[in-house]
Amino acid sequence: MDLSTIVNWLNGWVWSKALIITCLSLGIYFSCRIRFAQIRHLPKFFHLVLDKKSSQAGLSSFQALAISVAGRVGVGNIAGVAAAITYGGPGALFWMWVVAFFGAGTAFVESTLAQIYKEKYNDEFRGGPAFYIEKGLKNKPLAIAFAISAMIACGFLIPGIQANAVAESLKIAFGLDVYISAVIMAVMLGFIIMGGVHRIAKFSEIIVPVMAIGYILMAIIVIIMNIGKVPEVVTLVVKSAFGADATFGALLGLAVEWGIKRGVYSNEAGMGTGAHAAAAASVSHPAKQGLVQSFSVFIDTLLVCSATGIMLIMTGKYNTLNPAVEKGFLYEGIPGIGMGSGYSQLAVETAFPGFGSAFIAIALFFFAFTSLVAFYYIAETNLIYLKRYKTLIWAAPILKVVMVIMVGYGAMKTADFAWAMGDLGCGIMAWLNIISIILLHKPAINALKDYESQVKSGKEVEYDFPYMQEERQMAERNVVNTEIAK
Repeated sequence: MDLSTIVNWLNGWVWSKALIITCLSLGIYFSCRIRFAQIRHLPKFFHLVLDKKSSQAGLSSFQALAISVAGRVGVGNIAGVAAAITYGGPGALFWMWVVAFFGAGTAFVESTLAQIYKEKYNDEFRGGPAFYIEKGLKNKPLAIAFAISAMIACGFLIPGIQANAVAESLKIAFGLDVYISAVIMAVMLGFIIMGGVHRIAKFSEIIVPVMAIGYILMAIIVIIMNIGKVPEVVTLVVKSAFGADATFGALLGLAVEWGIKRGVYSNEAGMGTGAHAAAAASVSHPAKQGLVQSFSVFIDTLLVCSATGIMLIMTGKYNTLNPAVEKGFLYEGIPGIGMGSGYSQLAVETAFPGFGSAFIAIALFFFAFTSLVAFYYIAETNLIYLKRYKTLIWAAPILKVVMVIMVGYGAMKTADFAWAMGDLGCGIMAWLNIISIILLHKPAINALKDYESQVKSGKEVEYDFPYMQEERQMAERNVVNTEIAK
């Protein structure tokens, strides 16, 4: 039994229908509990995200958002959408929208919890599921289990997806050898991650907006050039989502499964990864960053993924497999091209011959690279959590080296294997985090009520964070000890 077979077998258990149903159900439940704050507070988005407040210990709200979006907006928005349509048909895009809308509720809960239970480490804010599981649930074994799974997933399993997609796209556009692509990414990644969280933040806040806006504008141009097909595309997506289309009707179950599966991978709501960046922000109230992170789900799926999906469908540059026939297709718009970024490259190439493929390759490089940087930050944060219990000074350099190696390894493997490895890592994290936030969501709900109450009363919004209480207690003990010494 080879490694690929083992990984696929494990994925069959991890990504069972139970996880898919739970992700969607949890998003609906949390959205109802917060009374759809992701919509009610949407007008405050720019005010919250442009808050420049930062500190020596924490990032600004925008910098934290940039790191989070760097992780969310990546290969999942290009190759991930293509994969969803390959296996689930155009209807998968609709279910990506659904899981994003409700997933914003889940993102609010986990990100607010991360803010509430964050702590200082070497004068930097760190936090995430491992921290709020231990402090909120008082369950250290579960916290350690999440930290280990997140470090392995983000440091070893998921990077291969990013590297593989970049290598594939650069080869299509420029004929660049995968080894050269791997070396370029490895060197750049090493330079950034050696600089710590503030260098990561500075890099992300510059690159993320540029790459996201540039990609969306290019997709909008392609859509405008095919504007007459928009009603037809929307109709096809909705009909396919509910099994009402003649061609894709047999894919109803797969449309739901792959739409939610790729939607969760893309927007990360429920996985707990976005919570790590949320914890790094220096804000006056945890609900502020919870709202900012919930809005980032909209940026990821309702903007970037939608731009990709609509562009692919309206240009016809996609393939959809026929589950009843081995190596057969229900629709084959690009003969000889499997799932991946090649779909988007050919779609843009139809509007910009000789330029479109290269543009997507370059955009994907930055999408994937910023995601790699964000994934390293998550892996490092969980290593820091584990270092609180054992001396793991030697582990940080090893994490950096191994992650760089995995970038090269992923670039040289097949796309199917790279996605399978990444899915396994995401699924394990999702299960552990979902169990935790089901048990520990009340503090986040209460934080939102407190925030809304203060805003309504016109007060200067503030919150007494647990780390602040701990600092006060430590200062008081120091004063007492000084007096005793005198």
